[in-house]
Parts: sequence; structure tokens; C-alpha cells
Amino acid sequence: MPNANNDSLTQSSTNELSQVQRRAVSELLRVSPVADDLARRFQEAGFTLALVGGSVRDALLGRLGNDLDFTTDARPQDVLKIVRPWADSVWEVGIAFGTVGCRKADFDIEVTTYRSEAYDRTSRKPEVSYGDSIEQDLVRRDFTVNAMAVALPEKEFIDPHNGLEDLAARVLRTPGTPEESFSDDPLRMMRAARFAAQLDFEVAPEVVTAMTEMSGRLEIVSTERVRDELNKLILSDHPRKGLKLLVDTGLAALVLPELPALRLERDEHHRHKDVYEHTLTVLEQAVALEAPRDQPGGGPDLVLRLAALLHDIGKPRTRRFEKDGRVSFHHHEVVGAKMTKSRMTKLKYSNELVKDVSKLVELHLRFHGYGTGEWTDSAVRRYVRDAGPLLERLHKLTRSDCTTRNKRKANALSRAYDGLEERIAKLQEQEELDAIRPDLDGNQIMEILGVGPGPQIGKAYKHMLELRLENGPMSHDEAVAALKDWWAAQG
Repeated sequence: MPNANNDSLTQSSTNELSQVQRRAVSELLRVSPVADDLARRFQEAGFTLALVGGSVRDALLGRLGNDLDFTTDARPQDVLKIVRPWADSVWEVGIAFGTVGCRKADFDIEVTTYRSEAYDRTSRKPEVSYGDSIEQDLVRRDFTVNAMAVALPEKEFIDPHNGLEDLAARVLRTPGTPEESFSDDPLRMMRAARFAAQLDFEVAPEVVTAMTEMSGRLEIVSTERVRDELNKLILSDHPRKGLKLLVDTGLAALVLPELPALRLERDEHHRHKDVYEHTLTVLEQAVALEAPRDQPGGGPDLVLRLAALLHDIGKPRTRRFEKDGRVSFHHHEVVGAKMTKSRMTKLKYSNELVKDVSKLVELHLRFHGYGTGEWTDSAVRRYVRDAGPLLERLHKLTRSDCTTRNKRKANALSRAYDGLEERIAKLQEQEELDAIRPDLDGNQIMEILGVGPGPQIGKAYKHMLELRLENGPMSHDEAVAALKDWWAAQG
């Protein structure tokens, strides 16, 4: 007797596959004029060409952009001969790895010779050898959903590893054994977490097991490649999913050890929240506050997301159990800022990015001194001055840091921050807070005091800046009088 549940599952899978195929046809028709034209040129030169990997996957998902990946049996020098007369521009950055890049109209194209690559036990760079068949090329790819191809111009679908079924099931598997795949290129373990986060796919159990058992193999991969994969994961639509996978498999202990360190043992009275889960929630809430992609400056914000991820990493080092049974994390923002700078420097982030993220971590608790709105105008000015160009991000980070389930408390915090933002806006309108400077510049100070450049002028400038922050704008005469009073007090 037929099993109704099985029949339903089969029908559901078939429907999903047919929907996937319809999306692919639509996407491939859009890129056909460029893809087919290029394929004919390869054919006339005696070579084959196929759309491959992420391009096929994204076409099947209905999200193919203007970056197209092709594979061919032509060697790189032959590829150059074919694309140079055809493309608008050509680049050879990846030619050592068999890849030629070019641009045609609105499309960025990469053509890679069939290849296989593997690491030895100590190498940080793959050894490249060229293959002779597309099947040989596909088996070396990271996951089955990336191991599909469409031969051109005849549009023959090539799927020797059932990638289409895995795509419909939203699961990540490797074409061969995951152990072989991760041994060939350990960075694929990071890519598994990244694709899970980008595509919202599940990772097959055998792949998770291999990631866990082989996590130490990641140490041979260059810091830059690891960092770039981490960035792609953090900037994805579902970063929590990828980060949890990194932590659960032990990869995070090598890449970002401060993250698993947040899984603090709860004290017996549960007097502090789960810092690890809190952090992932803060990250999700920060993502939700980002401006939409179609707005100027909108879309994923790496600075904000890194700050949300790292804002509490100082807590494990500062945790104290007080005599009254409370748990404290005094100055964890200061400690966390230093730890952030250290970790991001080790991951070879740019100095500017390190500085911005560290500053946000350092400032993320400042608002909590605001309480019920008793800040003076001076305190508001200092808040704006210290945040500088990071003020909007600080607003978002501070709001994201509220994860309490107590609605009354959450609403009170939100109202308090609304009040602070209103006060900032009012003061900005009155005083141009974005560029707070003393009411007298250095040249004016030297002229009034009759003194040339030197340490005393720096001290005088700093004093006038403090007065500006404390009291707001002064008239020129008031500023001159204040400067002379200070100078007299200096003897």
C-alpha cells in the first residue's frame, strides 16, 4: 500500500525542482546573449565552455547577478587569445591559478581552466594542476550545489553529484567525502559556514562531523583568506547561523576565540544573561536597523556588525561575583575595546576599520549613564564629540544592545534613547555639534596672548574646547575674556 506521506514528500520535492528549473531558464535567458557569444568563440577555436559553480547555483535560485563564472578545457594563454579581441577589458590577476578575468558590457566574467588543487600538510597556497574533463573539474569543487554546470551554447545541464536535489532540499554536501574535500582546501570548512549563512541552508551531518574533526587543519590557510570568508559570513543575511556553526565545530576557537569564550558558565542563581546568545541577538537586531540596500549608504554594514559581535568580549575577563550575590563586569567595555583592537589586528583588518570598531565597543555603554534623562547639555556634547562620525552607528548599536524580555524595561530604555536623540538633534541645530571646536582658533589664541606656537598654545586650545563643551557657544568677547582669565591664572 502506498505511503501517503512519502507520496506527499515526493510531490513536494518534484514541485520544488520544477520551480528551481523555471527560475534557471529565466535567468539563463537574461545572460544568453553574452554567454552564447563567448561560447561560440571558444567553440570556433576548438574548445568547450560551460557556465559553472556559483553562477549555476544562483541561476537556479533566481538570484544570478552580473558576475559570471565559466570553466573550459582551454589553457589560460588560449583563453587570453579568445577574450582579448572580444572583451571591453581583461585582467590576469588570477592567471597563476588558471583564471582569466574580463568585462563585457555590464558583466564581470571569469574563465577558469579545468583544474584540481590541493594543499600539502604545510602549504598556505594551493598547488594547481589542469584537468581534461568537466567531470574532473566538478568533483574538486567545494559543495554539490556548486558542482553543477551548463554546457554552452547548447544549454546542456551537467550535474554528476545531484547538486540540483541538494539545492531543492537546501542542504550543503561535498561531491566526494568531506574529509577529502577539506584536506584539499581547509578553507572550505569556513565556506560551509558562510554558505549556510548566505543561503540559509543546512549543512549535512557528515560535513559538520568532518569540520569538527578537521578544524585544526584551518591553521595552514592564510589569515587574509580566513578573514575574507569571515567577512562574507558576517555580511550575510543569516550571520547567526554561520557563527553558531563556527563555534559548534571548533573553527571559531581558531578564527575568533573571543566568541566561544562568551559561553560563560551560568552562576547557580542565573544572575546574568547568557552573554553568547545575547551577542548573537544583538547582531541580529543591529542587522535589522541597517538602512535598506536601495537607500544611499544602505545595505550590510561591516563596522556595525563587527561592533555588535564584539561589544561584550571583555565580559569573560571582567566577571566578578560580588558579596551580595550579584555578578559584575566592571569596565568590560574598556577591556573589550583593547581585545577588539588586538583580535582585528591579528586578522589583518585595516587600521581604519580596527579604530572604528574598537571605538564603538568602547562607547557602547556610555548611554547607560544617561538614565532617565538627567544628562547636562555638556554631557550630550561630549557624547557626540566622542562618537564623531560613528554617531549613527552608535545609536544603532546601543539600541540593539537591549535584549531584555521585560517589555516595560525595554520600552523605558527605548524612550530614554529617543529622548537623547531628540536632545542631540536640538543641540545640533543650535550649535553644529558635528564639528565642535573652540570659539577661538589657534591663530586667534596666539594673537590675543601675544605668544608664538608652542605647548602653551595647545593647552590654551584644549581649555577653550572644554569651555565650549561645558557651556556651549560663546560670543567672541566672552571667549577672549575667558582666555585671558585662564592665561592670568597660569602666572
